Amino acid sequence: MSAKAILNEGVLKSISRRHPWIFSGAIKAVKGNPEDGDILKLVASNDQFLGRGYWNSKSQIQVRVLSWDEEELIDHHFWHKRLLRAIESRPFAKDITKGCRLVNAENDFLPGLVVDRYGEWLVLQALTLGIERRKTLITELLVEMLQPKGVYERSDVDVRKREGLDERSGVLWGETPPSTIEIEENGLRLLVDIQHGHKTGFYLDQQVNRAMLAEWIAHQSNRTEMTVLNTFSYTGAFSIAARAAGAGRAISLDSSADALEIAKENYRLNGLVVDEADFVEGDVFAVLRQYREQGQKFDVIILDPPKFAQSAKQVERAARGYKDINLLAFQLLNPGGWLWTFSCSNAIHPDLFQKIVFGALEDSKREAQIVQHLHAAPDHPIALTFPEGEYLKGLVCRVW
Repeated sequence: MSAKAILNEGVLKSISRRHPWIFSGAIKAVKGNPEDGDILKLVASNDQFLGRGYWNSKSQIQVRVLSWDEEELIDHHFWHKRLLRAIESRPFAKDITKGCRLVNAENDFLPGLVVDRYGEWLVLQALTLGIERRKTLITELLVEMLQPKGVYERSDVDVRKREGLDERSGVLWGETPPSTIEIEENGLRLLVDIQHGHKTGFYLDQQVNRAMLAEWIAHQSNRTEMTVLNTFSYTGAFSIAARAAGAGRAISLDSSADALEIAKENYRLNGLVVDEADFVEGDVFAVLRQYREQGQKFDVIILDPPKFAQSAKQVERAARGYKDINLLAFQLLNPGGWLWTFSCSNAIHPDLFQKIVFGALEDSKREAQIVQHLHAAPDHPIALTFPEGEYLKGLVCRVW
């Protein structure tokens, strides 16, 4: 008998709407003694077919649903078809000059799998046990479809602990990538460290927002007099977009000296003069307070912090962090200045994020208008059945 999970009545509405997560409390019984990572059938109490997914008894999300079609088997053909559909939906999937997310996990109906392309290398993240067990097959299919020089794994993420997995990184197939890989973004040249950089090496999800910032700055009559403060700057992509668009000065503030060194190289690649004073290593919260004490002011501030909330339990603490940095930003902006503020914590919903920013504004005694709501780039689609996929949200505010 093939393994199957009998689901409680309370979850039938969710699975009928094709949400891909089945939590432990939604499962009435499991038949057939599946091993963790095995595919099992999901059924109602009357044995009605509901879907198929992979099982992990160690995870709070015990089943990740892959298919709701009773005739669809989870075999070699299934993985080939799903990967091909994701790749072919990306306009830059086969353009080795650009960085591109090829597979966006649940949002591409491949729960637990992330694949990014940088030049001639692919970077794979196996975030769940079900993908971990199949990553050799997935790697082989990706090589067949895209002929990269190499596939590098960056499964060195905390979320794997919830799946009972250790963190892993290293070459899965082909050549070891060089220390940095050059990509083109919106006409700019940028270096990516896929072996040691954040996430899979770069923040691909902000590509459109960086282009929007550059376009906006280019249309400002006083752009050559503007000072931009880019916090949590990483390798300086927002700073370079601002400077290339004509901003007089952009300060990159980050806690990583290594990231700031790559930022300087990115400046040089794009013909920008490197002023050491514009690259500040330090804790963002502490440096912003220092700037406030010194009476410094800025025309544009970008707040793009790392994920403050890993789960719902951390939302309250994360909200305090977001409010703190936004309050400091409001206090540091010149009248008529602009705040570009983001949260990448999917536990912080967009309406809550806006309320947090409003709370910071209220405490700052300033006035502001929301001019634009910001989202992840199009190569990070959001499945309509999976609202949790909308992790990146941002606001552009005019501050008085």
